[in-house]
Amino acid sequence: MSKSYNIALIPGDGTGPEVLQEGVKVIEAAASKNGFSFNFTKYDLGGERYKKTGEILPDSVVGEFKKFDAMFLGAIGHPEVKPGILEKGILLRLRFELDQYINLRPVKLYPNVETPLKDKKPSDIDMVIVRENTEGLYTGAGGFLKKDTPQEVAVQESINTRFGVERCTRYAFELTKKRAKNNKLTLCGKTNVLTYASDLWQRTFNDVAKEYPSIKGDYANVDAICMWFIKNPEWFDVVVTDNLFGDIITDLAAMIQGGMGVAAGGNVNPDKGGVSMFEPMGGSAPKYTGQNVINPIAAINAGTLLLENIGESKAAKDVDNAVIKALESGKIKSMSAGKMGLSTTQAGDLIASLV
Repeated sequence: MSKSYNIALIPGDGTGPEVLQEGVKVIEAAASKNGFSFNFTKYDLGGERYKKTGEILPDSVVGEFKKFDAMFLGAIGHPEVKPGILEKGILLRLRFELDQYINLRPVKLYPNVETPLKDKKPSDIDMVIVRENTEGLYTGAGGFLKKDTPQEVAVQESINTRFGVERCTRYAFELTKKRAKNNKLTLCGKTNVLTYASDLWQRTFNDVAKEYPSIKGDYANVDAICMWFIKNPEWFDVVVTDNLFGDIITDLAAMIQGGMGVAAGGNVNPDKGGVSMFEPMGGSAPKYTGQNVINPIAAINAGTLLLENIGESKAAKDVDNAVIKALESGKIKSMSAGKMGLSTTQAGDLIASLV
């Protein structure tokens, strides 16, 4: 084969290893069809390692990740580990140290996937949300004064830089241009209340927009976005927003595309030499661990994003088409765990066979 890619695998916790296995199965089928291959290296990061060793993410491993072409994650989250330890220690740390400054969340309704929105069709729900991934409230800036007293004060600061906002906004404009769908980019903010951070975002957005005369710039407050996603999702093409608002509206968007069993995302460093990580959005779902009933489609969709990121667009399209064919076949009855009509491995086998 003419080309090979080095991929770091992080199966993680709960059902993460099960869905990641199916994601790997499908992208390997696409690679075989398109004349390239993968070299996979597995890392045992997650709750079990932390429980056994106290280690979360060794410095040496972060350095190793920089040498890969991409990273493929199953899930992080363990019921016996306090919330926040693994998420901050692995996911947020990787985003910051690998400068994965774009959180990329395609929102696409597939055929025969149920949406809670009445009378909405796949043609109505097809957008991408670009979330800034390394600034905002997630930097951890702030602290306590007089903690655990009646006079306690907690301060959490949102850090937004012109550099960070501009590179995120520019990525969103370029993506809108590449999609060539409606050529519309919506900035999601809160300019009527958050007069400093949102003002920086709005001014930067307006400045970058001058370089893209073919793209229609749009603005909506985050609360209005939550309303319009439900009422008129067809209005949206690409949405760009800050870290916190992006965290909120992407979960809402995932539900209108059929739930977390479908939703996939990428933590992307678009710069030359940068390494990006791709994952399903459904979490570790520990209660289904080992039962072979969890839906792998989100992980498979994450594989599509991985393929696109490494430059294998044809293979990415093959995987997306295979997901569509599998869902059109009617063999997959539901996106819910245990109700698919197929096991996790059977669903992966079906989609791999259609690549």
